[in-house]
Amino acid sequence: MGISESLVGHLIELRSRLLNSALALLLIFICLFPWAADLYSLLAQPMLAKLPQGGQMIATDVTTPFFVPLKVAMMAAFLIALPYMLYQMWRFVAPGLYAQEKRMVLPLVVASTLLFYSGMAFAYFAVFPVVFGFITASAPQGVAVMTDIDKYLSFVIGMFMAFGIAFQVPVAVVLLVRIGLVTVQKLREIRSYVIVAAFVIGAIFTPPDIVSQFMLAIPLWLLYEAGIVVAAWTGAPRKTS
Repeated sequence: MGISESLVGHLIELRSRLLNSALALLLIFICLFPWAADLYSLLAQPMLAKLPQGGQMIATDVTTPFFVPLKVAMMAAFLIALPYMLYQMWRFVAPGLYAQEKRMVLPLVVASTLLFYSGMAFAYFAVFPVVFGFITASAPQGVAVMTDIDKYLSFVIGMFMAFGIAFQVPVAVVLLVRIGLVTVQKLREIRSYVIVAAFVIGAIFTPPDIVSQFMLAIPLWLLYEAGIVVAAWTGAPRKTS
């Protein structure tokens, strides 16, 4: 009976945390909704800046001009609400963690969130201008570059996810060392393989120009090195007797 009551209590608390997260997301979305078109214009600016004079983006479906800005507003609301949502999840799982686990998990969650934002910002401010400049410059003579706004959004979200996940490398490296799956020395020994893998990933997840491939591969490598430094500084996990 005690176990059943405890399980029900945990489920009620989980429902409360999820409801708080959903309400926060909905509230922010409602606040952003009037500026949905402006948010899309801001998101499309890197592409619009590289189009030839008089160039523009197009909508091929009847409902696209309404739903695409709506998706952008929802994405922005999610990113704004993400810290609060993670805080709600932290409040749910924290009571079941040991003090040592709390000291490790909370900094990793905060660092992971900030790195994800950093990866998106790097893609928007550094990678997009290069990628879209290459795409528009490589168009054959007589071909007008007019990207569909829905396909542009899909491309941008894919790039955001690729760079956001790529920027998680330091967190992954530190976590692997802390849980004892690998040592700092071993990470240094496989550095050359990681560099090759970084360039392979860059070739897969970026357009086929060498500059954008380097712009993903080089940060991957540098973030791997940063993870090694942090892992060496924090030290190996303590063995419990």
